[in-house]
Amino acid sequence: MRVQRDGRQVTVTVTADGDDQTVNHVGAALLAETADRVRLTRALSDGLAGLRQRRAGHDPGRVVRDLAVMLADGGDALCDLRALRDQSALFGAVASDATAWRVIDAICEHGLLDGLRRARAVARERAFGLGARPAGLLEIDVDATLVTAHSDKDGATGTYKGGFGFHPLLAYLDTPDLPAGGMALAGRLRPGNAGANTASDHTRVVADALEQLPREVVENADILVRCDSAGATHELLDFCRDGALRFSVGFDLTEAVRRAILALPEQAWTAALDQDGTPRDNGQVAEITDHLDLCGWPHGSRVIVRRERPHPGAQLSFTDHDGHRFQAVLTDHPETDIAALERRHRARARVEDRIRAANDCGLTNLPFRDFDANAVWLELVLIAQDLVFYTQTLALDGELARCEPKRLRYRLLHCAGRLAFHARQAVLRLPRSWPWAGELAAAFARLAALPAR
Repeated sequence: MRVQRDGRQVTVTVTADGDDQTVNHVGAALLAETADRVRLTRALSDGLAGLRQRRAGHDPGRVVRDLAVMLADGGDALCDLRALRDQSALFGAVASDATAWRVIDAICEHGLLDGLRRARAVARERAFGLGARPAGLLEIDVDATLVTAHSDKDGATGTYKGGFGFHPLLAYLDTPDLPAGGMALAGRLRPGNAGANTASDHTRVVADALEQLPREVVENADILVRCDSAGATHELLDFCRDGALRFSVGFDLTEAVRRAILALPEQAWTAALDQDGTPRDNGQVAEITDHLDLCGWPHGSRVIVRRERPHPGAQLSFTDHDGHRFQAVLTDHPETDIAALERRHRARARVEDRIRAANDCGLTNLPFRDFDANAVWLELVLIAQDLVFYTQTLALDGELARCEPKRLRYRLLHCAGRLAFHARQAVLRLPRSWPWAGELAAAFARLAALPAR
């Protein structure tokens, strides 16, 4: 092998006789430490204590934590747990693939999926107390995604897009004031043929999301549920009204809506806003509540519409008019500035970033044949996203607190180091030439400075 040094090619001799002090995936230990600091590991152990058959065996809660760390670190199958198991000096005793499978199988057999969710809620309350809490209005975004199955699995069916797999429904807490951007709350695994606008599924996911938030937050904070037009169902909006939740959902362009839009005078339109609050060059908004019969919807419901000219090359549909494309929003928020209301609803597009990160943390590969086991895997994916969010919020800053999992792995999680032991002390030495070595060392120091577990 030849490498470059000082502009010259140098021949490298490769041997396999190095010492055992070099460790890999050093940054992944940051995720494990975060799980301990926010009390997630302890809560998982408590919730799964009944599964531990002997004291000498692996703690099921610790096994679940290691699986979540593995997913956040880029793994997507049980066999990837070896990346942690081969670094025992850094991660301790890590369960075998067979043991990890038995833990997942036992969770299914004993119906302990809710135990995982309760453990996540305990950790979230702790993280909120440490500062990982958004300010102001809490916005819960609900959206579905498709997961392709490449073999015959329980629950895998044809999807509405002509594929084959699953159709999970997910809920995230949007956190625009925190660098990490969004927090995983809840998810429900569904067959591939599950309806996009199944109201019962939406209400269950929103209820699960509320269970993830501390009680005092749910009781005292203003909460807005955002969804696309799949959420415009009477059952979901009545559920929101009964729970004192605001809602903002997409609204179909029915014939009555189109007539109301076309009846608006030009002066009824006002400039839409970009996410930074400045007027958009292309886009206007108007309210058509007074032109519609909304008596079947919760009292105080309003309809805001936006029109814009499509980008060059886009094709208009037969429902568009005068070169404009229209979208409508049904909401009960009392905000008087309709441009701000429409901008807030449009911000729900950030949920796509959260789903993309979930796909990068193991969601694209539901590895088991059994549906319940894959439902547990989905919960592990959400735990992995929790760990990334808490680590970025509590221990990182700048660009590292914002970057998505793939870049975070390259810069921090997969960094190598040298672990030296002396006089009952251990020192982890990071390569001084690595551009982010200082940030990684500072992140470990920030975690160590948090209040005791």
